[in-house]
Amino acid sequence: MVTSETVEIAIVGAGVVGLATALRLAAEGCEVLLIDPNEPGSGASFGNAGTIAEYACMPVGNPALLRALPKLLLDPDSPFSLRWPALFQLAPWLVSFVRQSLPAATRANALALAGLLADALPAWEEMAKEADMADLLRRNGCLYLYRGESDFAAAAGGRALRAGFGVHQEVLTPQEVAALEPGLAATGACGLYFPNSINVTDPATVMRLLLSAAIARGASARQADVTGLQVETVSVRLSGSGFQIKANTVVIAAGAQSRALAMQAGDRIPLETERGYHLEFPTDAPLLNRPVCPVDLGFYMTPMAGRLRVAGTVELGGLAAPPNPRRLALLDRGVRQFFPKLGKPSSEWLGFRPSLPDSRPVIGRSRGSARVIHAFGHGHLGLTLAPITARLIADLIAGRGDLARIAPFAVDRFGA
Repeated sequence: MVTSETVEIAIVGAGVVGLATALRLAAEGCEVLLIDPNEPGSGASFGNAGTIAEYACMPVGNPALLRALPKLLLDPDSPFSLRWPALFQLAPWLVSFVRQSLPAATRANALALAGLLADALPAWEEMAKEADMADLLRRNGCLYLYRGESDFAAAAGGRALRAGFGVHQEVLTPQEVAALEPGLAATGACGLYFPNSINVTDPATVMRLLLSAAIARGASARQADVTGLQVETVSVRLSGSGFQIKANTVVIAAGAQSRALAMQAGDRIPLETERGYHLEFPTDAPLLNRPVCPVDLGFYMTPMAGRLRVAGTVELGGLAAPPNPRRLALLDRGVRQFFPKLGKPSSEWLGFRPSLPDSRPVIGRSRGSARVIHAFGHGHLGLTLAPITARLIADLIAGRGDLARIAPFAVDRFGA
């Protein structure tokens, strides 16, 4: 038996972008249905480093990484790795990624991201108030650690780029790093401090409160796997096992799972998957005052409620393969360089980030139908950009706002 229903707006994907969009649209009086095969907020939105990184305009692909790419890819313990059985599938994406890592493309991509990130903090403050979760935000900034002079020198381009976009950043001496984070083992590392950054103390609770706030304003949620999308004359039909839904507008916000639905809407998008990992260690008291990222190791150490979360690195390799124990061991060895007395991790996690070669999300209408709107591909910035993306989608649906602002994120940048 197939159930059928009609709704004004269907959002496919209940990660942080989908949840924020549902809250925004429901607050404006729209009829909204959230659809996800899993519990809302249980994917990458749950497992991230918890940083609202308004400073992170530097795309993943950039000249510094391009210079180091051969070495990184050949070292299985590097922060940027590749599952070699997936190489054939990844080859077109990697070619495009290399092109987007050249200087002119890097600057264009950074400029586009900076335009979104400029309003990230006030947007988060507003959304946190609306969802009654302001007490889950910590305004202590974020710290990058540079344990080698070569690492600090290699990051000069990123510092200059951020400075040009007005990002507040402060270079710290090893003594200033030690004063800021007295719990860190002495490493003699210099630092780069982003004092305005915010982090969340419990991503799972944040997601739950976003869902509750959206439902309180009239949105509904369904646990189902959307496998079909068909554009019709006056609606879009979504289908899956035992159901079909007709919507006036469909928002695709399914993260790493979005590519197949976008293709059914008529858009070929070079979306690939970054496999992200985290470990958590229970703590009686916070070991750090803020998220700390040792740049040579490529992960964040974030103090959360009752635990330290160690999250990050990049592993390219698709959705199907099981967790790579070597990546988890890399996180474990890395964090013990700073906290050697940590016990065994209490949990480990693998999730999937939606990654595009230019590090820009896709935000805007499908080329196949104006009734389909894309809101995915945020990579490492899904948590940070969720409320901004929600505003842009709501403006687009309501026929207001500045279309020029979302032009750098349009699907047509990928060509035919």
